[in-house]
Amino acid sequence: MYKEVIENLENLKNPDKAKILSRFFKTWKWEYGEWDRFLWIPVPPQREIAKKYYEKCSLDDIEKLLKSEYHEIRLTALLILCYKYELATKKKLNDEQKNIIDFYLSHLEYCNNRDLVDLVCYKILWNYLLDKDRKILYDLAEDKNMWKQRVAIVSTMTFVKKWELNDTVKISEILLNHKHDLIHKAIGWLLRETWKKDEKVLKEFLNKYATVMPRTSLRYAIEKLSKADKIHYLNLQ
Repeated sequence: MYKEVIENLENLKNPDKAKILSRFFKTWKWEYGEWDRFLWIPVPPQREIAKKYYEKCSLDDIEKLLKSEYHEIRLTALLILCYKYELATKKKLNDEQKNIIDFYLSHLEYCNNRDLVDLVCYKILWNYLLDKDRKILYDLAEDKNMWKQRVAIVSTMTFVKKWELNDTVKISEILLNHKHDLIHKAIGWLLRETWKKDEKVLKEFLNKYATVMPRTSLRYAIEKLSKADKIHYLNLQ
């Protein structure tokens, strides 16, 4: 079945999108996406293919897709995995959910760009971890791989939506001294999400770390604060 998915994607190849999408995926020399290869397909058509094939694809099919050199084929594989997990959740197939989680965690090496992380991780891990120990996320945060670290922080997104803010705060603390701006942005983004639920939680974090946190993280985190608060926290650095 994986060959049929690949054929569908290759038929959508669109080199005209290369100039626009290459900026987003940082494919220029020395950027993190320099070695990735693309078919230059937007996400919506990939979602349509994933919806068409997710019930037919096995985990073996998904693994073969994930090992593709092409970015869009890997993303479509991950979207298929999301839809399979969603179906297993609706049907309350606990063993199937666990199999998908284990598969996902053991294939994170193929999630090597921000969309491959951001469009997937919180849709799978949050549901599984809602009523379980969240050590998985802390192990990922402590990993040396930047993409696994981004999975750790972005996966807390839906916890925040459920008014569970502690994991976002704690994982932000673990990653606070990270060197890469993709982690700085993710920290700031998720802290900004905590503001939507409880401004006090964000301000407590800022009062403790604003003087030492990366400027990018700080700017993202304070985006929705009052002008006076923004000036106050920026002046602490």
